[in-house]
Amino acid sequence: MFQVIDHGMPPSFLDELRDVARAFFKLSMEEKQKHSNIKDGQFGQEGYGNDGIRAEGQILDWTDRLYLLVQPEDARKLELWPTNPNSLRDVLHDYTMNTKKLVENVLKITTKSLELNEDFFVSHLGDKFTIFARFNYYPCCSKPDLVFGLKPHTDCSLITVILPDKDVEGLQVMKDGEWITVTTFPHALIFNIGDEMEIMSNGIFKSPVHRVVTFSDKDRISIAMFCANLPEKVIGPADELVNDMRPRMYKNLKVKDYLEVFIQRFLQRKRALDWAQV
Repeated sequence: MFQVIDHGMPPSFLDELRDVARAFFKLSMEEKQKHSNIKDGQFGQEGYGNDGIRAEGQILDWTDRLYLLVQPEDARKLELWPTNPNSLRDVLHDYTMNTKKLVENVLKITTKSLELNEDFFVSHLGDKFTIFARFNYYPCCSKPDLVFGLKPHTDCSLITVILPDKDVEGLQVMKDGEWITVTTFPHALIFNIGDEMEIMSNGIFKSPVHRVVTFSDKDRISIAMFCANLPEKVIGPADELVNDMRPRMYKNLKVKDYLEVFIQRFLQRKRALDWAQV
C-alpha cells in the first residue's frame, strides 16, 4: 500500500469528485433508490445500497455505497449512473480515464521492480480491463466500537486506487499484527495491492488486510477504483518468478472462479488467497 502525489490530476478536480460523491449520498432516500442494487427483489452487484444478505449470521458493514462498472466503457449500465448531481456522470467518466492511464503507468514501474518486461501486467490486462468504481459513505455511528465501516479483508483486484476523505482518516491496514491508521494527504491517491498481483508476483507483493473504522461524531466518504483482469482471463505466477529459491506459491486459475471463492470467503472473514495456494 502506497500513496501517489504526482499523478497529474488537479486538486480542484479531485475536490469536485469528492463533492459530487457527498452530494449524492446527501440526497433523499427516494432519489437514491432510483439507482438501487435491488431489482425485483433480487440483489445485484451494481447500483446504490449496502450489503446484500448472502449468508446466515453475516456481519454487515456500516456504510452506504454506489457501485458501478466504469471500464470497459461499452459495458457500462448507464441506467444505474445517477444524473443527480448532474455533473456526476461527466466527473466519473473523466476520473475513470485518468485512473486507467495512471494505473498503466504505475504497473509498468511496478513490473520493473520485479525485473520483468515492463508490459507484463499491462499486456495481460489488455485494453479493456475491468474497473469498478465504489463510492463509499460511512455515516456517524453511535457505537463505533461495535461495528466496522468495512470489515477486515483483502482486495480481489490487481490493484485498487483510493481517493480518501479529505478531512477524516478511517482506513487502517494490518502491519506486523497491529492495525495502523493510514495517514492521508488531501490530494494524494492511495494504491493498494490486490490478490491478483500477489498471485501473479508469486507472493513477492503482498495483498494487505485492511479495514475502515467509524466514528460517533464524524461521517466520511471515499472513492475506490478496483482494477482487475477480465473474468475469463487465467492468472498465475509469472514463470520468471518461479525458481528453486522461490517455489510456485499459487496455482493458475480463472479470475471469475477466484471471484466466486473470494465472495464466499469474504463473508466468512477468510482469505481467498489461502484457497489459491498450491
